[in-house]
Amino acid sequence: MCLGIPGRIVELHGGSPPLGVADFGGLRREVCLAYTPEARPGDYVIVHVGFAISVVDEQEAERTLAVIRAIPGGLDEISG
Repeated sequence: MCLGIPGRIVELHGGSPPLGVADFGGLRREVCLAYTPEARPGDYVIVHVGFAISVVDEQEAERTLAVIRAIPGGLDEISG
């Protein structure tokens, strides 16, 4: 099963491929923005295995995060 987690872009690093930092409810991870070059700080993106694969609106991101948080240990894999 594949799972994409919504995160909010908080930093852009540029480069090739473009990189940034996404915040997943307090946990921050570097992500590749090659598939979402339009993403800017404040935007929410769906991240799968370190790649931002789409931009989503804040309401959709918050709904998805609420479901993931309701699963015991739902965000644990991000911290590993």
